Amino acid sequence: MSISVFEHPVLRGLFGQDEIASLFSFAEDLRLMLEYEAGLVLAKGDAGLLPPASAERIAAICRDFQPDIERLKADTTRDGVVIPGLVGQLRNAVGGSGAEYVHTGATSQDVVDTAMALRLARAGALFHDRLGELDKALDRLVGDFGQNPIKARTRMQAAQAMPASNRLESWRGIVNANTERLSAWLQQMPVLSFGGAIGALDALGEQGPEVKGHLARHLGCKVTGNWHSNRHLFVDFANICSAISGSLGKIGQDIALMAQNEIDEIALAGAGGSSAMAHKRNPVAAEILVSLARFNATQVSGMHHALVHEQERSGSAWSLEWMLLPPMTACAAASLDTARRVLGDVERIGKR
Repeated sequence: MSISVFEHPVLRGLFGQDEIASLFSFAEDLRLMLEYEAGLVLAKGDAGLLPPASAERIAAICRDFQPDIERLKADTTRDGVVIPGLVGQLRNAVGGSGAEYVHTGATSQDVVDTAMALRLARAGALFHDRLGELDKALDRLVGDFGQNPIKARTRMQAAQAMPASNRLESWRGIVNANTERLSAWLQQMPVLSFGGAIGALDALGEQGPEVKGHLARHLGCKVTGNWHSNRHLFVDFANICSAISGSLGKIGQDIALMAQNEIDEIALAGAGGSSAMAHKRNPVAAEILVSLARFNATQVSGMHHALVHEQERSGSAWSLEWMLLPPMTACAAASLDTARRVLGDVERIGKR
């Protein structure tokens, strides 16, 4: 068993999602950090702090730079963050007087946070599309099976008969509620971090705000105030991830119960088999939705701990985010893909 089921060579068939795995790869991490450094140099050129041709040359070196990874690993172990070592190598690659323009005015947290914001915005856009697909899948099920009678159950006990559309529309309501919540969050993203050493944007003097505006344009980010110690946008995304996986876990739990032999109110294509009982047709995908929901429910509390940033910057709360946000995002992505698969596998709702 590997540390992460989301990247396990076999279990990733259950839990993995290729687009999210790529988004949180080190290669993408490095690309985004180097793009930030390139954009910052170009922004200084736009503000007249260096000739445009020089800015273009330095930016090209930044984008194409390949660091010494072993050296970067050692530096990061010492510094607690990757940027000091990366910037040192970048400045050596640029050389001469141009080296002083690399990273000046920014701080490590600016680069790391902006890279994370860009990734989360892309993940959120993917989630938005997947939620739309689930809405369409549920619409199809309502059309195909909505009038079939099933038994309503309250507190795990049989209540009275109702059309299947009652339950299906309930599922669709929670899918659409997540879409609305995610849409509101996406309107604020991606947001630029550029405050410098203490978040006061003072290293570039009066030209700091101008450079910030140019940098936001180069990176495709929104401009806001300093948010080094204000983590609400990241915590809001974690809450959305947990809400998505939790809502889809409710659907998975309902489907697993409906698939019980004694209830038999749903039939699924591609049900799982057993190594010991050949007659079994296990609702594997529905069960995985429940597992994913419970996983994110346990992780989201950690992100609330990460709200507690001491004074102007925290090392411990900040690094806690790095441990939690990628797997929470992967979990929500897996939930969306699994829900899409299980809804597509529905062959019948209601009694035979």
